[in-house]
Amino acid sequence: MNKDSKNLSNSASKEDNDDIDLMALLFAILRGWKTIVFFAVLGLVIGILYSRYVNPTFKSDALIQIEQNSQGISALGSDISSLVGSEASKAQTEAELIRSRMILEPVVNLLHLRIRLSDPNIGKLDRIKSNSTDTQINKPESVSLKTEDGKVEVSHFNVSQQYLNRQFTLTRSGTGFVLSNGFDDFKGQIGKMHQFRGTDGQIQIKVNDLPADGYSVNITKQSLQNATNAINSTLDVKERGQQTGIIELSMTGPNQEQVTSLLRQIVISYVNQNQSRGSEETTKTIKFMETQIPTLKKKLEDSEKEFNKFREKSGTIDIGQEAGILLTENSQIDAQLNELKLKKADLTTYYTADHPLVIQINEQLALLSDRKREIDNTIAGLPEVQREFLQLSEDTAINREIYLTLLKNYEQLKIVKAGQIGFARIIDLPISTFNTIAPKKLQIWVLATLLGAMLGTILALIKSLLRNVVKDPERIEAKTGVPVVATIPRSPLLTRLRRNKKAPNRLLAYVDNNSLSYEAIKSLRTNLMFGMPVQGRAGQRAKVILITGESPGVGKSFISSNLTEVFAQLDKKVLIIDADMRLGELHRMFSMSQDNGLADYLSQDTSHLSKVITTQDANSLASFIHPTGIDNIDFMPRGQHPRNPASLLANGSFDYLMTEINLHYDYIIIDSPPILAASDAMILAQHADKVLMVTRYDDSIEGQLVYAVNQMNKANIKVDGIILNDVQQGIMSKYSYHYSYAYGNNN
Repeated sequence: MNKDSKNLSNSASKEDNDDIDLMALLFAILRGWKTIVFFAVLGLVIGILYSRYVNPTFKSDALIQIEQNSQGISALGSDISSLVGSEASKAQTEAELIRSRMILEPVVNLLHLRIRLSDPNIGKLDRIKSNSTDTQINKPESVSLKTEDGKVEVSHFNVSQQYLNRQFTLTRSGTGFVLSNGFDDFKGQIGKMHQFRGTDGQIQIKVNDLPADGYSVNITKQSLQNATNAINSTLDVKERGQQTGIIELSMTGPNQEQVTSLLRQIVISYVNQNQSRGSEETTKTIKFMETQIPTLKKKLEDSEKEFNKFREKSGTIDIGQEAGILLTENSQIDAQLNELKLKKADLTTYYTADHPLVIQINEQLALLSDRKREIDNTIAGLPEVQREFLQLSEDTAINREIYLTLLKNYEQLKIVKAGQIGFARIIDLPISTFNTIAPKKLQIWVLATLLGAMLGTILALIKSLLRNVVKDPERIEAKTGVPVVATIPRSPLLTRLRRNKKAPNRLLAYVDNNSLSYEAIKSLRTNLMFGMPVQGRAGQRAKVILITGESPGVGKSFISSNLTEVFAQLDKKVLIIDADMRLGELHRMFSMSQDNGLADYLSQDTSHLSKVITTQDANSLASFIHPTGIDNIDFMPRGQHPRNPASLLANGSFDYLMTEINLHYDYIIIDSPPILAASDAMILAQHADKVLMVTRYDDSIEGQLVYAVNQMNKANIKVDGIILNDVQQGIMSKYSYHYSYAYGNNN
């Protein structure tokens, strides 16, 4: 074979192994269908119980539009808008603001959301039976909760810091109510405000109504943080789309009216805060102007008074063209300096000295101040009278310009404030739809069933991986080095009969002689006939076959008894010995007693073993071997349970037994104890021509079978073949082809 053909063969072999592994995985899942169905049904039951346990959930929605810029100031002109400035508002920022305590605290206080009422008398089974439970209703007037025995209503409940988040119990009494925290009991009248002094502080409460006497209700005063956290856990605020400026608010809860009312108050609280925040900028600017106008007016009046006095004293002065230009430029610079100072004063109310806008104004002030010093130096060269005229005239003009500008802006801002609104607009207020959004029962049921089925599948696979059972004959041969001489299919008819524990065990020849199982036993007989020597051990007549297994329950007795029956059909004298003196059940197959058997024979006095076997000894042996009523078949039962079965087999008595019975039978079949349970099989194997090991399909552990074969090999005992018993045919067993071509007489 060349190299290419070898590679092709290896590749095909690997692909075939992969297919077998995938098929084995599929069949492992199919074989565990009972586990999968059980967990699927269990998951469905849990899903149904859960869908009834949780309360229905309702939802309310609202929409708010956020304008990008604050309007009003900019509408009055670029001058005033540049003076006051504007603040852009993004929807994402406002969405986070809505969830803040600044917005939620007024809502918490208005609806008394820090008061929590609960009914401790409702258990888990009650919730499942009722499918829904009542929840508290918060209104500006009070907090109420319906119970089986009436309604509880509390309009006021304040506690000191130490009592926050601690549970109290309210119970109606004959004269009013009792408020208890486990340590103190406070008694009061229903409908009246009460103030109690407890161990940890003050308690103020007003109870308007309570259920019948003896029915207790839990009440708790939450901290503000816990109350707002509870709101945020059910509140969803997000921008609809990208850069749309539309904020969508949604809230869920177990009561539709409660959810709608709470979300409505949150929207109103946010809009009120937004309007207050929108006019705050204008208000601050007006207050600043109101403090500056009287000062500027007084400064203008003083400069005009000084200028008039100078003119009266010196008369009119003809100032030259150069002086006029300098005066004009100086006046403009002063106006600019004062305007920049005014802007700087306004900016510093919002920003620090390190802000880029403040730094920019400082740079402009420095440039204008330098130019002003140059002009002042030039004017200093003019005659003294001209310099004084220029100075007084300049001061008067500048003060007048600043005063008139500020007065104009002040009047404009007053108009703006009168009509200013916030940049948030309500589009949709929440409404009650009374449509439940959860639990979605059908989805829960389907999902729970699928999860249960998945769990069952995983467990079936884990079971298949951890419990590597005997299935594949080729794999058994590869692992043990022992050929599989027969695969015995399961007999459905015999299996049904065995379900009745009181019914006696039966041979296949009398129950299901047309089955594949019976034909497989015959095939095993043929295999043994041609695989065994013409004569038995040491030239003796009988051929001895030892049937054992790696563990109990593999079907040794079934194989031994039926193999005996098919050998007897050949007109051969057959003896079957139940050598499992501990738990042997072979006598049940022949409907006989276990008494007077192998254990009884081996327990006799062994003094005669040193003598030649006499006719009398042979006659005494006949009392331990019994006819079965079936032609050519004799049976030696296990006898009474001895204390030391292995010692009895090794003391020499069994050797004399085998020597004598070899003369009278063609085949001797010995049913021995399991190898892993006792060492008897290793002793019995010394007398056998063939040692066969029975293992049960899809039940015996592969590792135990390999270990049992190894134990026999260590004792220098060759296991001649393995019988794969109880093989089940069907699509869930990929190895059923090993017997699917067997057939019987179906006439």
